[in-house]
Amino acid sequence: MKASVGIIGMGLMGRMYAKRFSAAGYSVNVCDRPARYEELNTEFADKHNVNVLPNGHLVSRISDWIIYSVEAEMIDSVVAEYGPSTKVGAIVGGQTSCKAPELAAFEKHLPSDVEIVTCHSLHGPGVDPKGQPLVIIKHRASQKSADTVEQILSCLESKVIHLTGEEHDRITADTQAVTHVAFLSMGTAWAANNQFPWEIDRYVGGIENAKINITLRIYSNKWHVYAGLAILNPAAKRQIRQYAESVTELYKLMLGGHREELAQRIRQAGAAVFSKDAKSQDLLLGDDLLDKFSLSKGPKEKRPNNHLSILAIVDCWWKLGIVPYSHMICSTPLFRIWLGVTEYLYRNEALLSEVIDTAINDHSFRSDDLEFTFAARAWSDCVSFGSFDAYRDRFENIQRYFAPRLEDAVRMGNEMIKTIMENTKT
Repeated sequence: MKASVGIIGMGLMGRMYAKRFSAAGYSVNVCDRPARYEELNTEFADKHNVNVLPNGHLVSRISDWIIYSVEAEMIDSVVAEYGPSTKVGAIVGGQTSCKAPELAAFEKHLPSDVEIVTCHSLHGPGVDPKGQPLVIIKHRASQKSADTVEQILSCLESKVIHLTGEEHDRITADTQAVTHVAFLSMGTAWAANNQFPWEIDRYVGGIENAKINITLRIYSNKWHVYAGLAILNPAAKRQIRQYAESVTELYKLMLGGHREELAQRIRQAGAAVFSKDAKSQDLLLGDDLLDKFSLSKGPKEKRPNNHLSILAIVDCWWKLGIVPYSHMICSTPLFRIWLGVTEYLYRNEALLSEVIDTAINDHSFRSDDLEFTFAARAWSDCVSFGSFDAYRDRFENIQRYFAPRLEDAVRMGNEMIKTIMENTKT
């Protein structure tokens, strides 16, 4: 007899899991806030093995594996409320992007006879989970229970990676924290300058398409998807702070016209991150692959860009001693794309020289870079202060600015990710 699955929290990921488990023949018990009870009943009316319940107490007392699919900042209070109702001998896990507070909540609030096996799908709800990284963490459990969870999750057809909670948090910080803040800062800068970048002639070409599409894709999601990882993960805070420092220092070198110092720093960082072994590998992707994924209407001529956002990523990795290739097995689709774009720039000497020339001699992007620098520092401050309210306010303000084009961006982003993932299989 198949184990029954409980899902507490029916956001986009919770609903995706429920539908996948249901299609695989599992009995799935789900709930969300009481106000969403009727809505969920209607949505899952045609799925006879999905049992919508009024609250997490009812889900917890009848399910064999219970998944808390809630915001990271809410995990402690939600587990405190429903954890004591957990069925004797059941297994409990969660779907948060930062495992330290999640596991602490489980240890604090779950009965001692409950086992803990948690997970994290390293992709968004709009991405096909097949072949994507899926982390499974056996924290307080028998191997039999861990095998049960892995068997249930096998219906996702994801690539399973076994880690500890600490390893998970370090790797997700390495692969996601700086990536997210770079795109959050781009969106903030464009909004501050009252720009839709696909409508102006400065942002043309494959690399620019990746910047625009990923930025809009991030702003099409819920704010808490990124806030929990950034604020609750100590490693993420440190990396975001370093990224803001790298942006600021590189921008000052550009403003001061310090060509030799800028070039030396850029190349030193590139040599550290893109080692000889990395340079002997095929490029993850090229500018030409991204050319087709444009939101712009009509052909436009490419213009040189100093790519401050990319230069700062590599500078940050160098300063922190991060080797991005070491975490490819746990990489998200967005990280793969950003690493591919970054690698393409640094392994093309002619393009890198053009970037340095542009940074010193071409002032076309100075106003954008100024706002980008302000934005990176502001996001870093927001994360350092640990304010979810400030994070949400900043995020949703920019989200409203881009709202008219988010639907197109998600569609284009899905196509771009699908194409790139097919070209960057490991």
